[in-house]
Amino acid sequence: MIDIREALKDDADFIIRSQKNLARETENLVLDDETLRKGVNAVFLNPSLGKYTIALLDGENAGCLLTLTEWSDWRNSSVLWIHSVFVEEQFRNKGIYKALYNYLKAKVEASPEFAGLRLYVDHTNLKAKTVYERLGMNAEHYALYEWMKS
Repeated sequence: MIDIREALKDDADFIIRSQKNLARETENLVLDDETLRKGVNAVFLNPSLGKYTIALLDGENAGCLLTLTEWSDWRNSSVLWIHSVFVEEQFRNKGIYKALYNYLKAKVEASPEFAGLRLYVDHTNLKAKTVYERLGMNAEHYALYEWMKS
């Protein structure tokens, strides 16, 4: 059985491990442990930065994601951005992300505070793109551009 809940501070080690694995798998990037730990803990210390959500399969941590809110003046409500999605390898293809997504979608549908859901995905991540499209998401409107200082 898949259970979804908001993460607790006690989940920080699982989230940190998940984010290290995500960076390595998707971008072949090795994250700095201290920076990552401080970054994850900052979310728990300041909930305005975002919220982590945890998926459990039969009581075992199976996946997680981070959500951030972005104000939309066009909609007079916030868009919930999905970030840092990771499902442990042994739990993939078991509906973990679908359960996380449906949990967030229900939250958006139930609240006038939110207008919708958004996420970004690396254009080469075909598996993830297929999953998102199967759930009804599309990439019709926007392309994401960024600049990050080195």
